Amino acid sequence: QVQLVESGGGLVQAGGSLRLSCAASGRTFSRYHMGWFRQAPGKEREFVAAISWGGGRTYYADSVKGRFTISRDNTKNTVYLQMNSLKPEDTAVYYCAASSTVDLKTSDLYYNYWGQGTQVTVSS
Repeated sequence: QVQLVESGGGLVQAGGSLRLSCAASGRTFSRYHMGWFRQAPGKEREFVAAISWGGGRTYYADSVKGRFTISRDNTKNTVYLQMNSLKPEDTAVYYCAASSTVDLKTSDLYYNYWGQGTQVTVSS
């Protein structure tokens, strides 16, 4: 069982930066691949970024590639999402999630545990 709590969301102007954090409970955090997803009003939840259990592999959605960076610190049971050059279309509730699959996945169907989400709003 893993419990996830996101933080770091807020209101930022276009071009600005935010860093989201996701703190996990439990002693097995390092066994899970971690992902960030987001959901904008009226839209389906979409993949943003994922990182393997050891941090050696990362995947990004094309829409955020080159602007967002996912990282993790297994000593702190925390995964991060550094978001730079933010755009109004990045506005959404951002969720972190944990996956126990063998391979790193980008589909939310493979993620077992979810946080409650944190709101990110980018003004133009």
